[in-house]
Amino acid sequence: MTMQLSQDELEENFALLDDWEERYAYIISLGDALPPFLEAERVEANKVHGCQSQVWLIARPEDQAPDHIVFQGDSDARIVKGLIAIVTGVFSGRRPEEVAAMDLRGLFTRLGLDTHLTSGRRNGLASMVERIKEIARRHLAAREATS
Repeated sequence: MTMQLSQDELEENFALLDDWEERYAYIISLGDALPPFLEAERVEANKVHGCQSQVWLIARPEDQAPDHIVFQGDSDARIVKGLIAIVTGVFSGRRPEEVAAMDLRGLFTRLGLDTHLTSGRRNGLASMVERIKEIARRHLAAREATS
């Protein structure tokens, strides 16, 4: 099972929280709710480079809609794991072309992540988004090659 989050849902939840201590706790709770990540998936090929923490991301076709992608990830850092939950939740359940075209910078600004994360975490977040888009582009290329 994967977690899917809408941008509106995230913005509404962040707006309900009074301060950044509560928002960080919410981000951590999102990470705690991620499905288990298999140890066998913690390999170099799935590692996201550009993150201070260890981060792994994988993708697979959605069970009910094989032309949609579901993303899953994990990290050794709790806040980063919550950020993974945000990006995988927003991107999961979409077609590869949608994922490749999405720009989450506006969402990150509206959530305040652009100003309340350290520069290292912001860079890691950007690396995660780029890795997800790279995976989507590979899915598109593979689909076009078989068409």
